Amino acid sequence: MCIDSAVDAPSGRIARALRDALHPRDGRLTYPESMEASDLGLVLVPLLAVAAPLLARGVRPVVRVPIVVFELVLGILIGPAVLGWVETGPLLEKLSDFGLALLFFVAGTEIDFTKVAGRPLARASLGWLLSVMLGIGLGFFFAPGEGMVVIGIALSSTALGTLMPILRDARELDSPFGRAISAIGAVGEFLPLIAISIFLSTRTTPIATAVLLTFVVLAGLAVLLATRVSHGRLHRIVRATLHTSDQFGVRFVILLIAALVGLSVMLDLDMLLGAFVAGAIWRIIMARAPKKDAEEVESKIEAIAFGFLVPIFFLYTGVTFDLQALLTSPSALALVPIFLIALLVIRGSAAQLSAPPGASARDRVALGLLAATGLPIIVAVTAIGVDQDMIDSGTAAALVGAGMLSVLLYPLIGMTLRGDRAEVVGPERAAESTQGEL
Repeated sequence: MCIDSAVDAPSGRIARALRDALHPRDGRLTYPESMEASDLGLVLVPLLAVAAPLLARGVRPVVRVPIVVFELVLGILIGPAVLGWVETGPLLEKLSDFGLALLFFVAGTEIDFTKVAGRPLARASLGWLLSVMLGIGLGFFFAPGEGMVVIGIALSSTALGTLMPILRDARELDSPFGRAISAIGAVGEFLPLIAISIFLSTRTTPIATAVLLTFVVLAGLAVLLATRVSHGRLHRIVRATLHTSDQFGVRFVILLIAALVGLSVMLDLDMLLGAFVAGAIWRIIMARAPKKDAEEVESKIEAIAFGFLVPIFFLYTGVTFDLQALLTSPSALALVPIFLIALLVIRGSAAQLSAPPGASARDRVALGLLAATGLPIIVAVTAIGVDQDMIDSGTAAALVGAGMLSVLLYPLIGMTLRGDRAEVVGPERAAESTQGEL
């Protein structure tokens, strides 16, 4: 085959497109007609998804930086705000949505409701109510009217899906500190979604309220059914297909997520409600399964989530961040530190209601910092606020910017204050928890 024909073949066209794309003009990549910036993102996003954990491990001897920090920063770097190498596109957007759904699904599976039910959940709910009232009060000064409710709900959120991997890596999930964060995060993710849905229903027709109640009833029935029905046969099928191409357990999880997310979308509710409930149901289903089988399925789901889709969500969040709206509006830019501090004061103070008995001052500060970490709910709530003309794009960008900074800063500072897990639980138990770690 001659060289010209090779270039004209599909693989040759792809190679030529990539080669031409890498000729910078004015500091930005240029693209031939057959290729767009969103197409290059299909290569650059996976590349940066690989680079992020390497960067996190590289700085770990000095400071433990959550991997999402690098994913967000790298996304901003390659996005339109800085280098312009990657632009928004329908494919990356859909993959990002799937990543967000899986993030909330995993958060739902991580919560052990038997440990957080009762007093921990009640105290966390009380703290959330206090947070939303303080947030609405603050929002009155920046967006009087309906906008202050959007700001209040955004500032009352906690990014449990973001915190769970950090707690897991730090071996804190089963500690009193970790259980307190789980209760705070469960309430801080689920109740804001319910609150914004209720608020929107009051602006429209009684039918919207009926739709929300219908979803709550259906979700409750699904959870009740999962607790009452025997899952022995399902467990046997899952075990029989763990190491075959059938992979029934993984397929069932994808179906469960699709069904409940689809139900949420069909009822015109936020898809994150369905994803979170799906995670809670799956945990109930696998609660009585053999521990080894449950862990193997969990490992496969985590591989899909944190090895593929969740990194795309955080990187794409950085790509789509409207940095221009902040830089061109001094007032919006000034709101970022205000909202960042407000998150810490509002959520951090409310989190003290959930502090474990005997918690030290350092642990209480760390608890407040992690409780003040919020991004996914802020993105969802502000998008709804802008679509419904309740807040302007500058205020929304400031809230999202504060949420991104909270993810960048608060877990890092909080876990540094919390200290090494080996010092908390003892070196022997810490060593057991790290077996198999790369």
